This record gives sequence, structure tokens and C-alpha cells, in this order.
Amino acid sequence: MPDLSIDFAGIKAPNPFWLASGPPTNSGYQVMKAFEAGWGGAVWKTLGVPVINVSSRYGSINYRNTRMAGFNNIELITDRPLKDNLIEIEEVKKYFPKHAVIASLMVESKAEWNQIIKDVENAGADGIELNFGCPHGMCERGMGSAVGQEPAVLQTIVEWAMEAATVPVITKLTPNISHIVDPGLAAAKGGSDAISLINTLKSIVGIDLDTYAPYPIVDGKGTNGGYCGPAVKPIALEMVKELAKHPDINHMPISGIGGIETWRDAVEFILLGASSLQVCTAVMHFGFGIIREMKSGLIDFMKDKGYTTIDEFVGLALPNVTEWKHLNLKHKVIAVINAEKCIGCELCYVACDDGAHQAIRLSKSNGTRIPEIIEENCVGCNLCALVCPVENCITMIQQDDGSENVSWEDRTLANNIPTTFDDELAGGKGHHVPKPTEALKNRH
Repeated sequence: MPDLSIDFAGIKAPNPFWLASGPPTNSGYQVMKAFEAGWGGAVWKTLGVPVINVSSRYGSINYRNTRMAGFNNIELITDRPLKDNLIEIEEVKKYFPKHAVIASLMVESKAEWNQIIKDVENAGADGIELNFGCPHGMCERGMGSAVGQEPAVLQTIVEWAMEAATVPVITKLTPNISHIVDPGLAAAKGGSDAISLINTLKSIVGIDLDTYAPYPIVDGKGTNGGYCGPAVKPIALEMVKELAKHPDINHMPISGIGGIETWRDAVEFILLGASSLQVCTAVMHFGFGIIREMKSGLIDFMKDKGYTTIDEFVGLALPNVTEWKHLNLKHKVIAVINAEKCIGCELCYVACDDGAHQAIRLSKSNGTRIPEIIEENCVGCNLCALVCPVENCITMIQQDDGSENVSWEDRTLANNIPTTFDDELAGGKGHHVPKPTEALKNRH
């Protein structure tokens, strides 16, 4: 039986699934309920000088039949007194001593950091998370992402925390920055025990077309919020990868956050270097019960691959992530359509003709318009397979024998790349493109 337990920078937990700091960790009641359901840890809703929140607080992007594909919130840190939170942290640890309880913190001065770190340690917190990510409200007060966007300031505060803390310190980074490596390096230089990312993305999810106010609307007005949920997972994976591959950062364990909703999402984060996982939006959407599927799916994956611990596959995808200049220009795939599975929707034809390389034609067969691949035109872009609504109806088949591997960098070093606007070495030279007037053939 695979062992899901982890030791994350000295913080032990029965499994890698933690609740991220947010509404689901607003109280001891919620955290205990989550632990009862099977979660391995929880990052308490950020503690600091209590705020006054607004109403309403949430907005979302609904995509077709999927609700909350992207989620936006303008809620701030805890609005509950620090004393109440400390009492509940202590109570949670009495009932769940083997589960991870991490206190997320956000204050201003060094004295405040020293005091609140002592307070949460005395309450029994297993670790602390420095919240340098919040992109709304708190950043206007010089905290949250205002710190995360200033590596020098971030490093200073990490150093303050490391001086004061006796438990592991996790630095939570903002994605609202051009180069995630910069704050990652600052956290490393400050001596942080670990890092977590990503926090939410600064965003406006929509505008009410009657009031012209952005969602969520507060008395006829709105503001930017923090964007999260499934839509941000690709951004989170990229940023986790960036830090996991960096030689001056990858000694720190990474807690992956951003759009994790299923066991597969979790595995992808682990393969790119995360050794613990934080979930918030999915719990707000579906409740704590999603942990059952996440744990069972992860166990099944580990059984299938022969892994007994999480550590055995942390970062295994990293060697396969490279720069574009190293990709093999000799690798060739083309699309193949399974006519028996085809339902004649013609989505592949429309997508290829209007959005790609005009490599699909329509022909009549038994009265049905069946798409056919024009092999000499197909560049293997994969668009047709992505838009096809039938699983495995369109597949990409390798055409080269794998014997050649030539990259852009190789060709650059060999002075074998296009250097003029009409260079004969251009990759699309001679590729069939219909005459412009052919687009007018249906014109009346």
C-alpha cells in the first residue's frame, strides 16, 4: 500500500493534501471538519490585525456548462480577533496532533512579526506561512503582493521571520510579477525553509452590463480581485517548474497551489517539483468531501507506477521540460482521422481551414461529409485533435523514425537558420496555401 505521508521542510502530515489559506480555513470548526474528512493539513486563514470585509465578495467565470472555471474574490485576511483564532488553533492540535496546522501571517513591522510568530507558535502551529501574495486590499496597505513584488523587501521580512521562528517558515509568493524567480531567490537568500505558490492573480472577471460595475459588485462599484480556480492551473504549473528547476532555489521544498481539483492535478504538480499541495477553490465549490477521490486517485496512480512514497516521483517531469530552442525540429507527426468514430460535425475542418493550415478536406462518402487529412499540408499542430468532441477519433501519428535530432540551437551554431525576410531556409517555404481569392468562392 502506498504511503501518502509527507515531511515537508520538517512539517509532518498524513498526506500531501492541505487546505490553502482562505475561507475554508477561517475557523477551527472548518479545519476539524476537513481533518475528519481526510485532509492532511491546513493553512489557517491569514492572521493579522483584523479587517472589515465587504459584501459581496466573490465573482466567477462560467464556461459553457462548467461553473466557476475561474473564481475571483475580494475578501481580505481574517476579520476575527487574533485571540479567537489562537484558541481554535490550540484546540485543533489537541484533537489532531499528527495533522499539519500552518499559520498564515501578514503584518507590517518587525515587532509585529516577532509577536505574532510567538503567538502562533505558543498556540501549537506546526509552521508559518508568510503571505506575500494577496493582490487586493492588503497590497494597498503595503502588505501582500506589495511585498511579493519587491524582492529586497521580501528578503528582509523573511529574515525577520527566520530570526523569530522556531518552526518551519514557508514563503508564499505572488504570481503578479514578471519573473517568479526573482522573489523565489529573495526567499532563498532570506533563509526560508520552503516556498508556496501561486497566490491569486490580479483580475477583473467581468462587468455588469446594466450598472457597468465590475463583479463582485459592492453598492454599484467594484475592484480588482484575486483570480484562482481551474483556469489558473497552467500558470501555477509553469511557475512551480521555474522554481523547481532553479539551482539556487530547488533546495527548498515547494507547496503547489493553483487550480488543484482532482488527483491528476495533484500528480502534475508533484511531477513538476511540488511535495505538498494546497487546495481552496475546489473546496469552496464542492466541499471537503472531494478529498476522498483525490486520495484514492493518488493511491491508484502510485500503485500503477510502483511508487511507495510521494518523494519517489517529486520532480520526475522536470528533465522533460526544456527551452524551445532545444526541441527536435526533425520530429514529425500528422493527424489521422478514424472514419468509424467520426460523427461528421466538421469541427476539425473548420478549425483547420480557418485557424490553422488548410490540411483537411471534406469529401462525400455514403452521403456523409467525412473529413480527410491532406498529409502534405499537415504540420502536426494538433488543433484538429483538440477540437474533436469524440475521444481518440483524431490521433497524431509519428512519421519520422527518430534517428535524427536537430534543434534550433544546433542549426544556429551551424549557421543554418533563416537570416533574411525571404530566406530559402524558412520552415514554411513552399507550404501549400490557397490563393486569397479562393476565400471568395461562395460569394454571391
